[in-house]
Amino acid sequence: QVQLVESGGGLVQAGGSLRLSCAASGRTLSRYTVAWFHQAPGKEREFVAGISGISTNTYYADSVKGRFTIAKDNAKNTVYLQMNNLKPEDTAVYYCAIKIPDYQSLHLGHLYDYWGQGTQVTVSS
Repeated sequence: QVQLVESGGGLVQAGGSLRLSCAASGRTLSRYTVAWFHQAPGKEREFVAGISGISTNTYYADSVKGRFTIAKDNAKNTVYLQMNNLKPEDTAVYYCAIKIPDYQSLHLGHLYDYWGQGTQVTVSS
């Protein structure tokens, strides 16, 4: 049984930082493509950042480049999302997801096999 458990969300002022964690059980993350998505109220789910399970390259949405960093700790079987210089528009529920590595875009959420339950991030202005 695969389980992804996110943590680290909360309320922060604009300009602040948070680090999200996604701990996996039932699968070894080193073998998977991993990604973070977010969904704001009334909006569609959007890709935030990902690490390819094939190349290990990292990819970011334009809106978070230079502010967010995704990293994977294989020893802890955990993926992190360091979020700096947070903005009110970053407010959303953040989800981690994993999929078997393939050559298709990391941005396509429907291709992911497993999802966490989400963690709320709220950025006040």
